[in-house]
Amino acid sequence: MSSAGTPVLKPVYSPLDLNGRSLAWRVGAVVAGTLFLALCSYIEVPMVPVPINMQTFGVALIGALYGWRLGAITVVAWLAQAAVGMPVLSGGAAGAHHFVGPTAGYLFAFPLSAALAGWLAEKGWNGERPILAFGSMLLSNAVCLAMGAAWLAVMIGFDQAIIHGVTPFLVGAVLKSALGAATLALLMRGRMRSAR
Repeated sequence: MSSAGTPVLKPVYSPLDLNGRSLAWRVGAVVAGTLFLALCSYIEVPMVPVPINMQTFGVALIGALYGWRLGAITVVAWLAQAAVGMPVLSGGAAGAHHFVGPTAGYLFAFPLSAALAGWLAEKGWNGERPILAFGSMLLSNAVCLAMGAAWLAVMIGFDQAIIHGVTPFLVGAVLKSALGAATLALLMRGRMRSAR
């Protein structure tokens, strides 16, 4: 309550407002999030050694909508599904061997990328400020590319890792970041309309 006796509303960083929901709601959100990430994995352009797909878009968006804790938990749950053999990775791939192959660095980066996007969203880099949301999505993508390239560099050398593991994904990272920021802005605008 404020000094005037009116309730002080805590700012909501996400249109989903999962922090104010019950445990059952949050568990349902994790399940829905893993399904969304699996769907993003199926939208791909095959490339070697790492395909281009919508995973980084999904990871950053889940982080921004769910917050850093629940976003990271959701991404870890999705990766666990992949590790036990569920076809939820790029193009329906599955199995623990992906966590030691060329894409391992990207996979291990995903929870950190989601957590970063979620943490920044909680700090105001969200749908209410689309430019900052775009910056958050770009940083989330940058974490993924950096960790993915670092792992690839061990396998194929630094120069080849940059050529095959970073450069082809730069334009996509910018476009997916813009799409993510626009999605957050639209969802937040819809929430504000429904709250009126």
